[in-house]
Amino acid sequence: MLQHLSKIEQLICSFDKPTKKVLEEITVIQSFKKGDVLLTEGEVCRRSFHLTRGIARKYYLSEGKEVTTEFYFEDDLAVAFSSYTFQEPSREYIDCLSDVSASVIDYQAFQQAKQRFPKLMEMDLLLTEVYAGWLEESLFDRHTLSAAQRYNKLLAQTPHLLQHIKLTHIASYLGISLETLSRIRAKR
Repeated sequence: MLQHLSKIEQLICSFDKPTKKVLEEITVIQSFKKGDVLLTEGEVCRRSFHLTRGIARKYYLSEGKEVTTEFYFEDDLAVAFSSYTFQEPSREYIDCLSDVSASVIDYQAFQQAKQRFPKLMEMDLLLTEVYAGWLEESLFDRHTLSAAQRYNKLLAQTPHLLQHIKLTHIASYLGISLETLSRIRAKR
């Protein structure tokens, strides 16, 4: 994923001054507290959140139970992709697992800016490609790796951050019970 982040950074560095200026104008730096909800089920995702600090997660409810689908860390873009892209009600929630700082961009403002500044269209496409690649890897891992392997991969990618996430959220993300996660952790 780091190579993709560097591609995005390189693209942004190549922006001319007017494109950089409009991107700065439509970006708002916001702080959120642990427990704050960025998006609720049924709400249209009208903002993207580029995390600069903290941890958030995306989940949905199934039979009254929270099912975690994504964790967001520093440099991640938190959105309910379908809701954001198609401007339809979200089936998911996004909440803050810690205090979070994020660069927030309004969907409509970004759409208007893309019409005037083609490099922003290129950035949007690159972000979509990165998300599609992440999603494909995530699906591949879910079908080819054991729960223990998926846990070890998550731990290897974000060892310093997992200590801040409840074990129930990690188990849900891995698609296993809390007891199974405890057995996996005990074998480490």
